[in-house]
Amino acid sequence: MEPIADKKKAIFISTMELVRDKGFHGTPMSMVAKHAGVAAGTIYHYFESKEQLITELFDYAQQQVIAVVEQETCAAIPFKDCFFNLWGGLYTFYQNNQNLLRFFEQFVNSPYSAARPPLEEDKFYTLLFAFFERGIQEGLLKEVSPKILATLTHSSVLSMAKLTGSGRLHLDRKELEQILQLIWDGIAFDR
Repeated sequence: MEPIADKKKAIFISTMELVRDKGFHGTPMSMVAKHAGVAAGTIYHYFESKEQLITELFDYAQQQVIAVVEQETCAAIPFKDCFFNLWGGLYTFYQNNQNLLRFFEQFVNSPYSAARPPLEEDKFYTLLFAFFERGIQEGLLKEVSPKILATLTHSSVLSMAKLTGSGRLHLDRKELEQILQLIWDGIAFDR
């Protein structure tokens, strides 16, 4: 991932925080600039419009999640180990980045998302689809569409990270491992 200017990063962080609390409609550019500690003109130096800011923020945030997937889907280790590492890596990432998680949630349920390419063309999902295709090809996963396996698995990560991150659900390490094992048992090929 390419490094970004400190001011641009501050704008991104502020936007995520404000969107979490106020939603997209309640977060004008002037509020983002003030919250980020930059001049109103500075924000327009980086972004022509709020739509561009939101879209670039989504791309920036998605690159961080893609980095987790790329790190955890190493072909040099057994697929099952990769699966457990991937689930755990994504869960930990979302746990540690609750503002980003909530931004994603609002983004996918907004008109901004409608302008995005289909998931089959989205780099994050194409990496996940390819990963699950590997598991099918190795005879370890049920012969189900990789799209189904990827979205089912990712949804479980998102749900657990959201519930535990909100403080509404407390799970210890053993309970998380049980959840992961149940997910694996549900998608793994019966032998």
